[in-house]
Amino acid sequence: MRALLCSLNYAPELTGIGKYTGEMAEWLAARGIDVTVVTAPPYYPAWRVERPYSARRYTRETVRGVDVIRCPLWVPRQATALKRILHLASFALTSLPVMLWLAIRLRPKLVLVIEPPLFAAPGARLAARLAGAKAWLHVQDFEVDAAFDLGFLRAGLLRRAVLAFEGWLMRGFDRVSTISERMVARLSAKKVAADRTQLFPNWVELDRIRPLPSASELRAPHFADDKIIVLYAGSMGRKQGLETVLQAARVLEPMTDKLQFVMCGDGPGRQELERSAAGAKNVTFWPLVPAERLNELLNIADIHIMPQRADAQDLVFPSKLTNMLASGRPVVATVNPETQIAEMLDGCGVVVPPGAPLKLADALRSLAADAALRRALGEAARRTAERLWDKNAVLAQAFREHVGAHVQMGTPPRTIVAEEARTTTAA
Repeated sequence: MRALLCSLNYAPELTGIGKYTGEMAEWLAARGIDVTVVTAPPYYPAWRVERPYSARRYTRETVRGVDVIRCPLWVPRQATALKRILHLASFALTSLPVMLWLAIRLRPKLVLVIEPPLFAAPGARLAARLAGAKAWLHVQDFEVDAAFDLGFLRAGLLRRAVLAFEGWLMRGFDRVSTISERMVARLSAKKVAADRTQLFPNWVELDRIRPLPSASELRAPHFADDKIIVLYAGSMGRKQGLETVLQAARVLEPMTDKLQFVMCGDGPGRQELERSAAGAKNVTFWPLVPAERLNELLNIADIHIMPQRADAQDLVFPSKLTNMLASGRPVVATVNPETQIAEMLDGCGVVVPPGAPLKLADALRSLAADAALRRALGEAARRTAERLWDKNAVLAQAFREHVGAHVQMGTPPRTIVAEEARTTTAA
């Protein structure tokens, strides 16, 4: 069984799509699938390619049993709307000949492409046809809808034309999956046949992300035991609505001796956020932590905060939510009550309207004052993660046609020898 995956983002990126695509490919490889991934050098969320990777040449490496081919791309320093389009198009162009060549040479049974970028989908669909393979599109973000709704692109005739092309393209895939029920409904609105759509949520490694029995080692050197930590950990871009968090922090400055905000991550909006928070004693910025310390990071929190802009709701389902809930902490989210995120947080978190810093501050103040409520919501959060997002259960269900029923019956995966070893060559 051979599978060909196309994804702009891939491991070792620590957040977002790259993290999940990397884990998915390695999970398949560990179960006997011959997996080849066509991707770009890691650049997200910092929007820069660092050594030993290069944005200018093709390279090939083997990572934990997965054959990874990295294609050149252009990474802008400032990600404006036009530059984002050129950035995405550059990967689509450089990856196209690789996808077609591998389709002919390897004859995979499955070609899976991750959106964004939608630009890569036509090439993946063509590669699947050349190979006689099943064509599968997995939508992590509805980037076209988001580009217009968030104001990156202007609506009108252009929107109608682009949406018409997107719908036509999606309907040509054998399977189209996405990560939340509301997003599956959006596929139906784009006239993708119901028998071709699939819910394929992001997941969490429950044995790795879990509540710690004692204080996190990352916390002790920085904060007193009785200080309440409000943690945001993730990408810092426009669709997160992080400015509302800083406004709420300003409101709560009189509680600095009791309440501290930690903003951990990177992205094109980080510098502006740091400037906005200048002088605020109750806001601390941290860099991304290595993947092996993610659980320690999540466990410094007494409260997780997940801001989101109103115009991004149900266009994306933040991948960070799965880990937040698995860490056994309550989540405060800035989303409207009719959204799926609000439904998910019923009983394990608190929801306030987007762009309402005073209401966000009130919610945080109330949770900070009630340890018993925080504990009860956190326990419910962990149960939600266990019920919905166990990694092996999610992936076995999604790939049951390809890995076989024996995986669901508990047959252990094959061992990847020297699984941390990485070999890289210029292609």
